Amino acid sequence: MDFGQMKSVIEGLLFVAGDEGLDAKQLADVLELSAEFVTDLVLDLQEDMKRQGRGIQIVELAGTYQLTTVPEHAPYLERLAYSPSRTSLSQAALETLAIVAYKQPITRVEIEEIRGVKSDRALQTLVAKDLIQQVDRADAPGRPILYGTTKSFLDYFALSTIEDLPETSMFENDDNLEEETRLLFEKLDGKQITFEDVAEPDGM
Repeated sequence: MDFGQMKSVIEGLLFVAGDEGLDAKQLADVLELSAEFVTDLVLDLQEDMKRQGRGIQIVELAGTYQLTTVPEHAPYLERLAYSPSRTSLSQAALETLAIVAYKQPITRVEIEEIRGVKSDRALQTLVAKDLIQQVDRADAPGRPILYGTTKSFLDYFALSTIEDLPETSMFENDDNLEEETRLLFEKLDGKQITFEDVAEPDGM
């Protein structure tokens, strides 16, 4: 495998890792290379992305490498988030929100174990809409992010505290997660969440 292929693999690995990222040792273990060599490859890939004017970049946060969008594209990403054609939360986002609400603090991996599918996109949507947030990092390999609900979540559902959530049989039978999620949000307020509902007064 040449340098270009190795950098391509690193980019793919960081994409799959999502907001939890991967450190040099984790990348080195997968690629069966030294951590020092992998670090050099990551630095080279960072320069490639800058030179090519890519829409994504690699940043180092808390000792891990993560793929993120570039800051100068923020206005366009905000337009997408608040586009009228994408107003309602998907079933995946609703399921993820319910799991975070009842199981917080919880990691992405734990959410995916309950749902049985990847949840990166749903988590990104909920964070962008200020319904969930990073509350800590788990004391586990890779220090994965722990998610919890926000004050905006409580305000939207008129809850004083998270303990005011209704009792639910959710999580007792994984096969019924979709139906239980629907019933839960009907119980909470009977309406579907929209971007307009949770946006700040100035539309941001």
